[in-house]
Amino acid sequence: MTGDEALTQAFEAERPRLLRVAYATVGSLADAEDCVQEAWLRLRRHQDRQSIQDLGAWLTTTVGRLALDSLGSARARRERYVGPWLPEPLVEDLDARDPADQVTLDESVSMALLIVLERLSAPERTAFLLHDVFSMPFEEVARVVGRSPAAVRQLASRARAHVEQGRPRFPPTQREQREVIAAFAAAAQAGDLNRLIGLLDPGVVWRGDGGGKVPAAPLERGAANVALRLLRLADRPPLSARMALVNGAAGMVLRDADGVLTVVSFTIDAGRIVAIDAVRNPDKLSRVARPRLARPGYHPFMPFT
Repeated sequence: MTGDEALTQAFEAERPRLLRVAYATVGSLADAEDCVQEAWLRLRRHQDRQSIQDLGAWLTTTVGRLALDSLGSARARRERYVGPWLPEPLVEDLDARDPADQVTLDESVSMALLIVLERLSAPERTAFLLHDVFSMPFEEVARVVGRSPAAVRQLASRARAHVEQGRPRFPPTQREQREVIAAFAAAAQAGDLNRLIGLLDPGVVWRGDGGGKVPAAPLERGAANVALRLLRLADRPPLSARMALVNGAAGMVLRDADGVLTVVSFTIDAGRIVAIDAVRNPDKLSRVARPRLARPGYHPFMPFT
């Protein structure tokens, strides 16, 4: 094996983790891939590769810096965004992962975490992710953020307090989440308003992201309001739907009655659904495979049951 082949192999082994670091920072898979590709180019151009003692740490630091820069420009674009902004969803086939990896939900890219992270400053977000989620020492995080290790500790501490307030206190396992969604689906299919309300947290929020490209339902809060909206939607079955892993948790990919592709994710806490997030902006769904047309007698929530 040549030196270039060995370098390529070593980089490819690090790619999945680097992509998660960048994606969790910027909330966009396309931007994350750009950061990882730029890190690869910088590695290839590095004049003294022998001086890199820990390739994984070097690459994580490089990607962290690139993602932090990208986040600044991304947030400027989001200020001009039409309607609510949601992260670009990561969609995988439901059986794409080894069952051994599906005991708990993937916190590093969960929709709940990414939405909470949007409330943080860019340095806070980066410090929290690199240290708390991706286990980078504060000294190395400091080189990414451009501040002292002590300052980075404070950034991570402030971020941690915000994150703990905003993410589920009692997150479900994969099995628990699917059980809740199956019960939710059965209630929606039966038109059981009271059962739906019981499965929704009193403060549940429904968010829709169309980006001005396609219609998206306005923000809705409260169990009764969200349940009524769900029942209204169930009256117009989608053209097709399938279950999928959305940011590491059970979700749905569907083409609604108007043919618009939608990816739906659910956040569950203490056995109740606390958030339903529907991404409809086609720019964020270009990588998502469309589900096949539904068979006769199909109901929109049948994939969950």
